[in-house]
Amino acid sequence: MDDEFCSLQDLVGVTVEERTTELVFFIKLENESDAYVSVTNAMVSKCLLHLLRGVVLVLLSVSLVQGEDAYKYYTWTVTYGTLSPLGSPQQVILINGQFPGPQLDLVTNDNVILNLVNKLDEPFLLTWNGIKQRKNSWQDGVLGTNCPIPPNSNYTYKFQAKDQIGTYTYFPSTSLHKAAGGFGGLTVYHRSVIPVSYPYPDGDFTLLIGDWYKTNHKVLRESLDSGKSLAFPDGLLINGQAHTTINGDQGKTYMFRISNVGMSTSINFRIQGHSLKLVEIEGSHIVQNIYETLDVHVGQSAAVLVTLNQPPKDYYIVASTRFSRKVLTATAVLHYSNSNSPASGPLPSPPLHQYHWSVKQARTFRWNLTANAARPNPQGSYHYGKIIPTKTIVLSNSAAFINGKLRYAVNKVSYVSPDTPLKLADYFNIPGIYSVDSIQTLPSDNIPVSIATSVVPTSLHDFIEVVFQNNENSMQSWHLDGYDFWVVGYGFGQWTPAKRRTYNLVDALTRHTAQVFPNSWTTILVSLDNQGMWNLRSAIWERHYLGQQFYLRVWTSERSLSNEYDIPNNVLLCGKAVGHNNP
Repeated sequence: MDDEFCSLQDLVGVTVEERTTELVFFIKLENESDAYVSVTNAMVSKCLLHLLRGVVLVLLSVSLVQGEDAYKYYTWTVTYGTLSPLGSPQQVILINGQFPGPQLDLVTNDNVILNLVNKLDEPFLLTWNGIKQRKNSWQDGVLGTNCPIPPNSNYTYKFQAKDQIGTYTYFPSTSLHKAAGGFGGLTVYHRSVIPVSYPYPDGDFTLLIGDWYKTNHKVLRESLDSGKSLAFPDGLLINGQAHTTINGDQGKTYMFRISNVGMSTSINFRIQGHSLKLVEIEGSHIVQNIYETLDVHVGQSAAVLVTLNQPPKDYYIVASTRFSRKVLTATAVLHYSNSNSPASGPLPSPPLHQYHWSVKQARTFRWNLTANAARPNPQGSYHYGKIIPTKTIVLSNSAAFINGKLRYAVNKVSYVSPDTPLKLADYFNIPGIYSVDSIQTLPSDNIPVSIATSVVPTSLHDFIEVVFQNNENSMQSWHLDGYDFWVVGYGFGQWTPAKRRTYNLVDALTRHTAQVFPNSWTTILVSLDNQGMWNLRSAIWERHYLGQQFYLRVWTSERSLSNEYDIPNNVLLCGKAVGHNNP
């Protein structure tokens, strides 16, 4: 290499083997992606100045011209349609004529500009389940942050898949629309400069699995509004169908991205004659254990690698409900391209045991501490277990009747949605929309169930311990918008501070939705580094609709774009926010 000239092309040509000792330059461009360039120390002595100048020029050109922080534009139109998912015609919600909706494939740090056109006869919103919306709860798509899109109107979402990879979903957050469709898969792939902890698969399949009602969503809503619980679902669907086919080639390995998009029931997933290598859960790269069956609870997602290493024929893919007296089953077919035989034999069996088996499996899910996620630093470089929580919140779910109607509550408070989104009330200083003292951070049996628009105030950069205490005889599933969290413990019975001795403070995985078993507890740790108004809710939609939710207000008095983005210039106004000046 010439002493007078050092090209980036020369440096890029250096092989991995030659990079025995590296000097890593990290350049952070504001509002752009992180960029990394590595060069050997031997080369640095000759061309450090040229390298730095070249890196800056290249990064500036990449960020201004193309780069990996791409902008992706979509227009989605929401309509009704008639399909027969369980054999009889019924009204469903379509997006661009599709049920389920279009697959949304992104790369880490992609910017999404998505114009959503509502052609339904009711207001409508989509929420992006698991997308953190960094500094941007304005785009979360729930009633606490956004006005619903009126019929024959539109709203353009603008958000970034900032510092995320993984398997996610989107779905309607309004009313009971989720029971009619409108959901879809959302995958965030890694940037080319960040390795993953497994060989690239030969293909990628999204499996949206969930329970389903033949009853129209408006009739279901009327039932809940009248104070009645929903009946058990009528069936189980895989990608909107009771039967479907997945095609693959013998000897190849495929990624199966499994999401439970149902209303209420946990599912178990398995493939006849094939093992499941679990590699990712909701953005966490995990220790790659092998499973024959996998429990996936409401609102959760997981990614498994499956190698087609069996004799060439067709095999059953099976999903069935868990912990239910009546077992619903949906099947698909894994079709080898060189198969001459249909799937045959008995369906692979679900686990024989119930809750204890599922708890035991959940405890085997561990963070891969040396793997990268969306950023180049290993997941394990963040030592969450050494941080002392600033606050402990214990949340107990319950069912109760108020004025003769069924409601669900958190710490004896059942949430009601106001006409004005909490986020807008905060921004415009509109009083009387929500209460910050209606819900206590510890449960009490000595107070009656009440109704309120409950908000728990927290401070930006708090590190909190949240215990979900389930004293009911049914499964619970809890989701937090704006964050992922460490699931550090599961246990039966009542949580006490002594249970902290059982926490996994080394390699607990992070995820956005945690299950809580009957008469049990689950503990999570959350680093509140994302300012905004964030929904903490039951992922079981009946319970969510009837009050098992509230909002975390993550706040600081310092108003800065480094903490939170400004209100969007296209914000929809409703309720008491109408008449306030748009930015």
